[in-house]
Amino acid sequence: MKKTVLRSYARLIAVAGIHVQKGQDVRILADLDQPEFVKILVEECYRAGARLVTVEWNYQPLTKVHYSKASLRALSQVPQWQQARLQHWVDTLPCVIRLLSEDPDGLCGINQEKMAKAGQKRYLVSKPYQDQMENRYQWCIAAVPGAAWAKKVFPDLPKGKAIEQLWQAILSTSRVTDDPIAAWDAHNRDLQNRCDYLNALGIRTLEYRSKNGTHLKVGMIDDAEFKGGGETSLQGIYFNPNIPTEECFISPKRGEAEGIVYSTKPLSYQGQLIENFSIRFEGGKAVEVHAQKNEALLKKMISMDEGAAYLGECALVPYDSPIRNSGLLFYNTLFDENAACHLALGMGFADTIKNYENYTLEECRAKGINDSIIHEDFMIGSEDLDIDAHTRDGRIVPIFRAGNWAF
Repeated sequence: MKKTVLRSYARLIAVAGIHVQKGQDVRILADLDQPEFVKILVEECYRAGARLVTVEWNYQPLTKVHYSKASLRALSQVPQWQQARLQHWVDTLPCVIRLLSEDPDGLCGINQEKMAKAGQKRYLVSKPYQDQMENRYQWCIAAVPGAAWAKKVFPDLPKGKAIEQLWQAILSTSRVTDDPIAAWDAHNRDLQNRCDYLNALGIRTLEYRSKNGTHLKVGMIDDAEFKGGGETSLQGIYFNPNIPTEECFISPKRGEAEGIVYSTKPLSYQGQLIENFSIRFEGGKAVEVHAQKNEALLKKMISMDEGAAYLGECALVPYDSPIRNSGLLFYNTLFDENAACHLALGMGFADTIKNYENYTLEECRAKGINDSIIHEDFMIGSEDLDIDAHTRDGRIVPIFRAGNWAF
């Protein structure tokens, strides 16, 4: 891939993604797959005005070693130096870039019980710090190709060609054109116009139906609103948290979901794939799950904490979207969630409450925003998915017909 194109992508992440401000710090979280691109991204963050850019590396095989050799007690601890680092982030609010490239099957065989218990214990310590940072800083999730990921998507190609093909797919769906920032400005306007229409309807309930058996009704919070594309932090800085994105999303009301949904794409969770699954909701809670592959892992996911079995997001994505039209299954939620309508189990988004800046995080949750250690998107969109909005004034308004926008 040409370095000029990669630099254009890096600039998009730094300028339109996190929209780093002069004097802000930046944290980049990355795997060991594309060090040259990470170097370019660091340069672009500095060029955009960053004060200090720090890179934190991850390596899936090392994660497997830790969970094989270290004790649960050791893995569950958050030592004082890590708590001091969390407090430093609360005080300084660095921008965060997460570059995804991991192997979709990279943690197969890991002790899931041990991993879940350690994560739950660490979360109890880190949660108060995370709550203090909620909606106050800019962040962006983007992707670069890893060799194992590329071979998963393009199994018939040699490694080098698979990586090149995955680069092309990432850049194309991320709108890295001759002028990617202008392309994103136009895209954000389109998503905002759709959100404005949805918010004007006064939606009380969304009803999903598909020939695969999906029939689900989800209740909305009275003063929640759809969001899409860019967001504005509590510091007043506009940024794009996901590159790419095609969704208009909202956080539903905890406790108001009835019916069953069937997945239409695999879910990558903790380095493993959960495939061909269904979830049945009663009283808003996932009470029954089945999966053709990794059913036990799905059950573990929805039992991570009290909120893990409740919905945190309803996202609307047309079947006729650039990612779906690419014909690729990415085995990566950032991309696959933007190829189809999806729901998310776990944590909801406080900033979907209208004028959320006037409420505390606790007040947003009291209105019905779900809280959880997890936020896991799973895809339910299909070419025959219909969605109706039941409005507060008694109308039934078509939102999706045959998988695409009905307006």
